[in-house]
Amino acid sequence: MPPFFEGWYYKLVDARQQHSLAIMPGIVLAEDASESHAFVQFFSAPGKSVAYRRYAIDQFWSARRRFEIVIGPNHFAPDRISLNVETPEHSLRGDLRFRDLTPWPVTLASPGIMGWYAWVPFMECYQGVVSLDHGIDGGIQLDQQRIGFDGGRGYTEKSWGKSFPEAWIWFQTNHFEQPGISLSASIAVIPWLRSPFAGFIVGLWHAGHLYRFATYTGARVERLEVNDADVRWVVRDRRYRLEMLVTRAPGRTLRSPVMSGMAGRVIETLDATVAVGLDDMRPEMPVALFRGVGRHAGLDVGGDTPRFIELLAGRAAVVAARGEQPSLAAIALQRNGFMTHSPPEA
Repeated sequence: MPPFFEGWYYKLVDARQQHSLAIMPGIVLAEDASESHAFVQFFSAPGKSVAYRRYAIDQFWSARRRFEIVIGPNHFAPDRISLNVETPEHSLRGDLRFRDLTPWPVTLASPGIMGWYAWVPFMECYQGVVSLDHGIDGGIQLDQQRIGFDGGRGYTEKSWGKSFPEAWIWFQTNHFEQPGISLSASIAVIPWLRSPFAGFIVGLWHAGHLYRFATYTGARVERLEVNDADVRWVVRDRRYRLEMLVTRAPGRTLRSPVMSGMAGRVIETLDATVAVGLDDMRPEMPVALFRGVGRHAGLDVGGDTPRFIELLAGRAAVVAARGEQPSLAAIALQRNGFMTHSPPEA
């Protein structure tokens, strides 16, 4: 079975939007059995609290038919978490409950965020969304600081597979001026049968509707640019066009899964912002459906990201050869460059 990892990601923001916290429980099975273990990783913003607590495999328990896991004295489920994490540098204790969960819609043909790709048995990394947006009740003790989360907002997702991708961009926010709106977006280099491709999934939850843009829905990347300051990404399908501008922020160095275990490193922030514009591109007259700025956004830009240039440019060439309208992604990438330096660690 090894290598294998499974991890969950809880993002928490208090009601006053003064404290953000990401908590990542998981398990990794490595080819070297000594590197197999369960873990709880967390980091906060503002501040520099980041910790990784390793647990023996026999301290991990998982329910068979539902999402519920126990790692040492810590308990995780879709609607609640109970924490008692101790490291030499930091401690995290408390109990939180989540209400009014907003799951990603699931059908037999599209079992979650990955669509029919979820049925492919040889994918390197799989992704799922537990809740796009929900309320929080309770509080935690981070070192000597008590943080109340009553009335806060949360987001939960999971990933599993053999390793994080060769390259990826991921961001998420559910803190817009109007509550109940959530954006989750990712693009990654996906290994495939003959050659890899740049696969992407974007979901905007707005007014009780999920606007979904993904490789498997036939959507395409119209523009993608990355530099030290921001990420500019435009996707569209036959009807809708979604424009996203992510302003980057300093982050923390976290551990991530690779083939040999949790030996990877990624810089993640909880302080990015995302300007979002959604338009209905009806032929007679385009209509603006949503404009907003999401705050307290989680953001990762990791791996060999220049690979996107090659893959997206190749896709544009294929489309042009078929006589279709080519994507603007290759032009934008080649014209503006694709700088991949991570922002400085705080």
